[in-house]
Amino acid sequence: MVEVLVTGGAGFIGSNFVHSALARHPDWRVTTLDKLTYCGRRENLHDVMDHPRHTFVHGDIGDGSVSGPLVERAEVVVHFAAETHVDRSILAAGEFIRTDVEGTFVLLEAARRAPRLRRFVQISTDEVYGSVPEGASRETDELKPRNPYAASKAGADRLAYSYWATHKVPVIITRASNNYGPYQFPEKVIPLFVTNAIDGRPVPLYGDGRNVRDWLHVEDHCAALDLLIEKGVNGEVYNIGGGNEVMNVDLTHRILACLGKPASLIEPVPDRPGHDRRYCLDTAKLRALGWMPRVPFERGLRDTVEWYRRNEWWWRPIKEQDAAFKSYYQAQYGR
Repeated sequence: MVEVLVTGGAGFIGSNFVHSALARHPDWRVTTLDKLTYCGRRENLHDVMDHPRHTFVHGDIGDGSVSGPLVERAEVVVHFAAETHVDRSILAAGEFIRTDVEGTFVLLEAARRAPRLRRFVQISTDEVYGSVPEGASRETDELKPRNPYAASKAGADRLAYSYWATHKVPVIITRASNNYGPYQFPEKVIPLFVTNAIDGRPVPLYGDGRNVRDWLHVEDHCAALDLLIEKGVNGEVYNIGGGNEVMNVDLTHRILACLGKPASLIEPVPDRPGHDRRYCLDTAKLRALGWMPRVPFERGLRDTVEWYRRNEWWWRPIKEQDAAFKSYYQAQYGR
């Protein structure tokens, strides 16, 4: 059995990867390590908690007494664990530095001691490139993060590379565009707008809504990671983009159309500080290995909207009973 450690595996992309890994690889034994903060939820893994090849460990990547032994016995580490929401990083950046940078450092130190480790996948983000007025970001482009979240991910990204360059830890780094799909915490734009619209509540659209994002279905992201674990080159960076550039205002209208809701639900709110205008990735390097996105955006968005409509058991307790979520929402969008 191949021992695989997934950090942050109870989060959005991490939990989708755990499901994918168990389904695709009958020879993998997967350990999920998650601190279960507000967006890491046992519910995301409810159907694999008793899987014979899956073990869940409740713990903090920054606690070396917990994470260290798990890394040291692993052959593959896929490191998703991070604070990820730009808006929250603007309100309070400290936890982003502690988790995204210091937590990654703890894992990399353990990776130096791991005798069987053959792949450490550092999950980064396209936001490290900063706003891209035209063209597409390549892996060799300068990093210009413009908010605390992006800066914390850039720090972890380069720290991971340094452990390859200095210590030959078998690191590869991935920078993905905006993901969407099931189990995404409802503070992010698609699940927030979908769940608000289901209840007939306003959807808070930043600024003029003309910011552009490239959307990648989480299944395509997982397939890319699967390929890179097998074929990636240590020390290299790989962009993972869906090739679906959409303005936020157009995305909002598409979501409302999927639900049969009126455009009058759109409520413009003041733009957030340092809001990057556009992201776009050049994915030629990854495509040369044989990957391409398979989920058309229209179908993927429709299926995602339907998932949230069918799974109110998953998101409604967060929005209606979680005091921390309510407090965050009020601080971010309340008037």
